[in-house]
Amino acid sequence: MGPWPARGSSFMLCAGAVGLIAMTAIIGYQVFGRYVLRASPSWAEEASLLLMIWYVFFAAAAGVREQFHIRITALENVVAPEIRRAMRFFIHACVALAGLSLAIWGSELVALTWGHEIPTLGLSRGFAYLPLPLSGVLIILFSIEHLMRGDPAGDFEDEASAD
Repeated sequence: MGPWPARGSSFMLCAGAVGLIAMTAIIGYQVFGRYVLRASPSWAEEASLLLMIWYVFFAAAAGVREQFHIRITALENVVAPEIRRAMRFFIHACVALAGLSLAIWGSELVALTWGHEIPTLGLSRGFAYLPLPLSGVLIILFSIEHLMRGDPAGDFEDEASAD
C-alpha cells in the first residue's frame, strides 16, 4: 500500500487519540465542576458526545484500512487458497457496501438535521453526524484498495511460514 493512505490512516488514529484525550478531559472537568465547584458546565456532555462520534467513526475507517477490526478466521483457515481469496473479496465488498450505506444515509441524516442547533454548543446537529458520510467514503476507498490488491487480507501461507 502506498505512503499516502498509510499516513492518512495514521492521521485518523492520531486524531482519534486526541479526541479521546479531549473527551476524557472534558468529562473530568464536568465531574470536577459538579462535585467540587457545585456547578457542572452545561456544554460538557454534548461536547464529549460530539467528540466521541467523530473519533469513533474515523477510527473505524482506519480500522478498515489497517485491518485491525475483529474478524473470525476459523473458516478461512480450513479452506483452499482460491476459496479463501474469494471469501476475502466477498468480505471486503460487503464492507464497501456498508461504507456506501453510511455515506448515503449518513448524508441524508446530515441534510435533515443541519438546520437544528445543539443548544449548549451553538453548533448544527448535522455537524455531529457529518462523520458518518465522511467515514463511509473512506471505508469505501479503503475497501476498494484491499480489493485491488488481489489478496485483500494477506496470505495465511506467508504467516504460517513466518512461524
